Amino acid sequence: MRPQDIGQVGEELAIKWDDGSESFVRLETLRRCCPCAGCKGEMDIMGKVYKNPDKPLPPQAFQLRRIATVGGYAVQPIWDDGHASGLYSFEYLRKVAETAAPETE
Repeated sequence: MRPQDIGQVGEELAIKWDDGSESFVRLETLRRCCPCAGCKGEMDIMGKVYKNPDKPLPPQAFQLRRIATVGGYAVQPIWDDGHASGLYSFEYLRKVAETAAPETE
């Protein structure tokens, strides 16, 4: 599963996937799901996660400056607060999008 097109629409990231489906993820959700070691922590060989204490994020943390494609496997959001170390594999991005999707009845 790969994105064919990806871009910001208002306060959301819009993703058109190569299977024709579309996803919309709020920028705040995308940032809070950042997979980098600084945000999610690092695991040692015994499985223990080492993580910095959570800190409040400024409003700039949820403003997307741009999004870059990394190779053929990931995207890298660059945020207005300077944070840019999170690489979202296409698989992880899809998982975030599916988790963030509103429930339909």
